[in-house]
Amino acid sequence: MLKPILLVEDNPRDLDLSLRALARTRLANEVVVTRNGEEAWHYLTRQGVYADRPKGNPAVVLLDLKLPKIDGVELLDLIRKEPELENLPVVMLTASREQTDVARSYALGVNAYVVKPIEFVDFLEAIRDLGVFWAVINEPPPGSVRLKG
Repeated sequence: MLKPILLVEDNPRDLDLSLRALARTRLANEVVVTRNGEEAWHYLTRQGVYADRPKGNPAVVLLDLKLPKIDGVELLDLIRKEPELENLPVVMLTASREQTDVARSYALGVNAYVVKPIEFVDFLEAIRDLGVFWAVINEPPPGSVRLKG
């Protein structure tokens, strides 16, 4: 069984574009969508409606910066402080080019910071490349076994 990709996105347009781009990659990985930081945290820590989900972390978290309830930076901080999640690959996927957002994300241990391209074709390509890299090409850290189907 392949590890899922966790997509944390509250903007319906960006969510639709991201799902379409990931579908075009033809990755076999399931894409789990959460629409705010709190819901993503519950997924990652197997709480609430996600209490019965199978154990294990996603292949990657594609995380929007500006989210309701718990924003992307706060969620990243929670992830890096949780021993079972601290090595989980997290890619900040955002429209923000603010240097403070970039610096803070890297200071908290984000693996990559990607500004969402404005042009549709570029957006699709960026999401496709992220999905392939983190779900297929990237070698996870020791102890975080990549599940294969």
